[in-house]
Amino acid sequence: MATLNAKKRETKTSGDINKLREDGFVPGILYGGSEQNKKITLNKNSIKNLINSENFFSAILNLEIDGKEEKVLPRDISFDPLSDEPVHVDFLRIVKGAKLALEIPVRFINSEKSPGLKKGGVLNIVRRKIELKCSTENIPSELVVDLNNTEIGTSIKISSIKLPENAMPTIQGRDFVVATVASPTVVVEPEKPTEETPEESEVTTETSADGTEKTVEEKKDQDAKGKDQDAKGKDQDAKGKDQDKKVLESKKKDKTKK
Repeated sequence: MATLNAKKRETKTSGDINKLREDGFVPGILYGGSEQNKKITLNKNSIKNLINSENFFSAILNLEIDGKEEKVLPRDISFDPLSDEPVHVDFLRIVKGAKLALEIPVRFINSEKSPGLKKGGVLNIVRRKIELKCSTENIPSELVVDLNNTEIGTSIKISSIKLPENAMPTIQGRDFVVATVASPTVVVEPEKPTEETPEESEVTTETSADGTEKTVEEKKDQDAKGKDQDAKGKDQDAKGKDQDKKVLESKKKDKTKK
């Protein structure tokens, strides 16, 4: 159980409180029980060391005020919106026999002994904290979930978690889920089509009459060029025939005139 040292605070104005904060202290208040509320001040560094713990709001602390110890529970903390530094803390006195509603952190153990997780399953945590109503004498620091022998598809419910004596969840009427061992989610991306490069594509060759090897593409090009040349030759032959006809007709005309 952690111990915090505090002093009674006699501040009366906002200026006094601001000066306190500038000097590295955090104002606070202690309330609850039959005693009067107490204004206190604490060292900022000692508070910051405790704030980062997961169970800060469910852990009972020893608050020593001017030499007198009291068991308290942190109930609220305020932060500066710009610097994110703590500027005020509220503590509740622990009164014997009283009951409180507290959020208790959940811790998972033996993940290496879970067959479902070994097969690639995923631990899906539904609730990292569970609110319990329990007595001030029996506040748990955490709730433990044992993952031993859990298979894929296992649902871990509140009924399977051992709770302290006289403690019960504030959610009543249903056996709610705390975590599950879910199947692995595999996303298969479609394969990207590959573009063939001239070097990668297959090249087919044929042997010509003169014994030289040429690719099919080269042969097609040559065949196409040959066809073009044949077409040009035919055009030239047709033009020659036309000219011959014209010459014969002119000779016939000359004979007729004579």
